[in-house]
Order: sequence, then C-alpha cells, then structure tokens
Amino acid sequence: MSRSSDLPLASESTPVESSRLVGLEELAECSRSLESASAEERIEWAFGQFGSSLGMTSSFGAQSAVLLHLATRVWPEIPVVLVDTGYLFPETYRFIDDLTNRLGLNLKVYRHDLSPAWQEARWGKLWEQGLEGIERYNEMNKVQPMDRALDELDLQAVMAGVRRQQSSTREHFSVLGLQKGRVRLHPIVDWTDLDIGLYLTRHGLPYHSLWEEGYVSIGDWHTSRKLTDGMTAEETRFFGLKRECGLNENLDFVI
Repeated sequence: MSRSSDLPLASESTPVESSRLVGLEELAECSRSLESASAEERIEWAFGQFGSSLGMTSSFGAQSAVLLHLATRVWPEIPVVLVDTGYLFPETYRFIDDLTNRLGLNLKVYRHDLSPAWQEARWGKLWEQGLEGIERYNEMNKVQPMDRALDELDLQAVMAGVRRQQSSTREHFSVLGLQKGRVRLHPIVDWTDLDIGLYLTRHGLPYHSLWEEGYVSIGDWHTSRKLTDGMTAEETRFFGLKRECGLNENLDFVI
C-alpha cells in the first residue's frame, strides 16, 4: 500500500506554489521523511504537491529507462526535458526514439541557439581546450538550454535520476534539494546498480546499447569513454578532468 498520503505536505493546498517549499528547514523535514519512502511513493508525493508544475530531466544515458518508466506510471504526461547538444552518440538518438515510442513520452527538446557547426566555427572545439573549455562548453550547451527549458515550461519542481552510487560527487545527494530556487527530487537516489538491473529486467526495459560495449556513463561522443582496466567510472567523462556536466552542480542539499 502506498505511504504517500502519510508523508508531510508542504502546505494545505495541492499543488503547492514553489515558494511554499523553498525554505531549507521545511525542505529538510520533507527530505528526511521521504528517505524511507519507495521511489514510487516519492514520485506520487511530488505529483500530489506540484501537479502540472512537476517535470523531469533525462540524459537518456545507460540506465535512464528506469526513472522514465517510474515517472510515467504515475503521470503519463509528465514533461521530459532533454538537452540535445548535437554531439550525442547515434545510439543515444535511437535510444531516445525507442523510449519515446515505447513509453509515450511527452518529450521536450532544448538546444543552444547556435548549431554545433556554428559554435565550432566561432570558438573551435571547446572540449579540447582544457577544463576551462569544457566548462564553457557545458555552460553553453547544457546549463543554459536547461535553464531556458525549466523557465519556459514553468516548472516548480524537477525530478532527476541521479544516484549516490554513481560517483563521489553524488554520494551525499539527498532525496530533495534546491537548485536555483526550484525543488529537485531524486526518486532513485538510494538505488544500487543491482536495483537498477532488477527493475529493468522485471519490466522488460532496455539499457542503452552502449552499456554492453563498456560505457558506464554516456554523454557526448567526444567526452565519453569506455571503462577500461585501471579506470574509475568518473574518469570516463571529460578526460578525467571532471565528472559533472553542470546540470547536477550548484545544488543546495539538505542532508
């Protein structure tokens, strides 16, 4: 039986205005309560609180089918925001098409105003220009389009499929957090790789096809590498210079 009705509400009304759940003390209380809830209960709680102002993001990476499936079972029309850099693997674009058709996703695709070719003509290959170039590239092609998407879609709360087991940069993530004034929900933050695999098998869902080729973290083709002997998963992204692309940075967490 679902426990979502027993979880703390952010206000008397449903859905709430985002201003009702931006205080860290109140957010921390809700996050602590949601820590013992299931992923399904966390999503049900969020939908009960935010209604049509709830959305989710997806990179359509190795294990993205899990949260997409969980979320659309609660609300089939949930907006799914994808930032397309123009440099995703061909396999990723096919994976997006497959999951969009399979799950009936309400996909919202956002990009930088300039095409990849135009960016390269103006600034060169930024990802080859050291850490500073990588961070500039990520800001332009990931952070800015995502900010625009969340503003245009008027989302007050956003779900993401990050997990503590994925990297040292995520090991202290809480169920709820704040980012730029918006509530962030991480329904599967405490799931293990085994949990992911069992869920995919149980529901007949696929991994990204590059998973079988040794890619454990899948972003742009130019900054994603296969996991090989002697490497950590974190070193497969951005030439080992950093782990995060900017979308999961600068969060105010409440554990």
